[in-house]
Amino acid sequence: MRVIVMVKATGDSEAGLMPEPEMFEAMGRFNEELMAAGILKAGDGLKPSAHGARVRFDGKSRSVTPGPFGPAEELVAGFWLWEVRDLEEAIDWVKRCPNPMPGPSDIEIRPLYEMEDFGDALPPDVAAQEAEHRCRLDS
Repeated sequence: MRVIVMVKATGDSEAGLMPEPEMFEAMGRFNEELMAAGILKAGDGLKPSAHGARVRFDGKSRSVTPGPFGPAEELVAGFWLWEVRDLEEAIDWVKRCPNPMPGPSDIEIRPLYEMEDFGDALPPDVAAQEAEHRCRLDS
């Protein structure tokens, strides 16, 4: 099962404060463990929302709102994409993670949809295209 593991933002991360060197080292060791276990597929930190934009959809209309956005605790500061057996394995790994922020912080785990989750709702030609696309990404 694939999951996205999201490090929730804090006031510090939204202010662009850089982690202490010890945090970089601890997170580097944790990422090495994830790679050695074959779990880590991708991951990165995100710049504060002040560097981003939101695009709002309303029918055919599009409107753009530049960052920053708030409140901070509703934003994402970083992410990993993991391949795990189940949600419990992802939770066990997150519990081993160093606290990614200088103070209290949250990490959210969400399963990704897989093609089989859509069942008969997915047209066969779309399923074939998605399977081909996934094969290219995995290689």
